[in-house]
Amino acid sequence: MTSRLGKAWLIAGYFFLYLPIVTLIVYSFNDSKMVMLWGGFTFKWYGVIAHDTEVLDAFKLSLRIALLSATASVLLGTLAAFAMVRYQDFWGKTAFSAHINAPLVVPEVITGLSLLLFFVTCERLFGWPDRGVLTIWAGHTSVGMAYAAVVIQSRLLEMDKSLEEAAMDLGCKPFQVFYLVTLPLIAQSLLAAWLLTFTLSLDDVVSTAFLSGPGSTTLPIVILSRARLGLDPTVNAIATITVAVVSVAVFAGSLWLSRQETRRAQEQAAAYREGMQQVAA
Repeated sequence: MTSRLGKAWLIAGYFFLYLPIVTLIVYSFNDSKMVMLWGGFTFKWYGVIAHDTEVLDAFKLSLRIALLSATASVLLGTLAAFAMVRYQDFWGKTAFSAHINAPLVVPEVITGLSLLLFFVTCERLFGWPDRGVLTIWAGHTSVGMAYAAVVIQSRLLEMDKSLEEAAMDLGCKPFQVFYLVTLPLIAQSLLAAWLLTFTLSLDDVVSTAFLSGPGSTTLPIVILSRARLGLDPTVNAIATITVAVVSVAVFAGSLWLSRQETRRAQEQAAAYREGMQQVAA
């Protein structure tokens, strides 16, 4: 009985999360201009998007910012994670950890407003930077770094340090230890962090609304502005393409992670069998 109830709650949860998305995708093929009135099956709204320069430019900008911010977030998050895990007694660690975790709990509107005030102050004092691509990228990176640090930190905490120590005993230098031992062991967490921060940046609305300027309108802002003027079938088509892009990226990353985990398990099993054979001999 408990198992059936749990499955029922799980199914209800999936319906609650994904049924609106499925509905949006279905109505993106609606021939009628009335969004909730089915008028037949068509691809014409995707053709309209293909000639909509505002949407195409916004999508290219969103994709570029997401790629840059995800990469920067993983790099900075890796450094932060190593600092918190490998250097446990440095001065100011508590404050450093609090600043890393703050974006995870602070409302995004507060984060966006504080970043806006910071950049406006910098612009008044130094004449730089103007609100645009750079400020959006910096804002997304500051938030994404916190998520990346948490993901990578959890992997570092459970990693066996004896493997790195064994490599150093065999003559590897610190950089070689990181490149040959540590990096392959945390590669899955790096990819997971990259996919997470990429998704967060691609669909960010709140902080982008604060940090964007003339000529730097991202795709979520375009969708929001058009939805305010009334529901348009092209909005459904744009959202469907966005969902497809993110889903493909997440599926490809998950497939790679699964294959890497399987290969690592096979290598560990082979190493164990070889060790047992040597002991028996």
